[in-house]
Amino acid sequence: MRLRHIEIFQAIRQTGSVSAAAQLLHVSQPAVTKVLQHAEQQLGFPLFLRVRGKLQATPEALELEREVDKVTESLQGVRRLAQSLRREPGHSLRIGATPALALSLLPPAIQQWTAQFPDIACELSSAHSRELTQNLLMREVDVALTLQLPDHPGLKAQALAAGVLVALAPKGYWPEEEAGQPLPLMALAGAPLIGLSSADPLAARLDSYLEAVEPPPRVRIAVQTYSLARAMVESGAGVAVIDPFTALGASPTSTVIRPLAPPLPITLYAVTRATEPPPHTLNDLLQIFSQRAREQLDRLMRP
Repeated sequence: MRLRHIEIFQAIRQTGSVSAAAQLLHVSQPAVTKVLQHAEQQLGFPLFLRVRGKLQATPEALELEREVDKVTESLQGVRRLAQSLRREPGHSLRIGATPALALSLLPPAIQQWTAQFPDIACELSSAHSRELTQNLLMREVDVALTLQLPDHPGLKAQALAAGVLVALAPKGYWPEEEAGQPLPLMALAGAPLIGLSSADPLAARLDSYLEAVEPPPRVRIAVQTYSLARAMVESGAGVAVIDPFTALGASPTSTVIRPLAPPLPITLYAVTRATEPPPHTLNDLLQIFSQRAREQLDRLMRP
């Protein structure tokens, strides 16, 4: 099937008739009929049968539809990339961040940056690390903030700050005099732990870290974002092991933060495309991100 065949096929599937497909595609009805007949002639079987005045896909067409959807998705990716390539250089700086960083680090850093450079516009978005990788490769963002080192030859990462994962618990869960003190690994034995989704890049590291704990923590609730884990702790549902940026946003009146001992290190990365120079305004922004991140991490070290 040619691309034009696929376009006509999907339009008829969507509308249920040749005339409606022609209106959708802004072409004449005979043109749609001609392309459909050509496609069926090349394939050697009909794609549609008329049932009660509407065109219904044949069993063969339904089998083809699965592969057609893949082609369409790829074409949409091409269109997105073309739009990004057509974008005027310097129009604005597009910044992506994981949900945890978008809520904790991005707002104060962007506020400071826009105050320093009021003539520069920016576009902000939030997505998980895997999606951010695709967004960078599709040129939909210029820089991505993530806690995961990217594994792609087309991307490069710059470390902005280093910290450790922390345990966040409802206030009163630990003795008050232990607040802020390192939490021994074995203190999580049998704890009601808010688990991380298996799709999370830190989930495997955390599982490996907790292997020595006996009895193991009781995981009855699993979440996909650290901000949701924080909210569950604030509600009193259990203990969470999350990134320090998210933990520092928790209410100090209802939660307590303790770094893990031994520490489980994490790194904040700024990820850009490796094959092209970054926007000229990016270095100033990354300095602000690094400064803000270090300031937040220093708060964990204060008694």
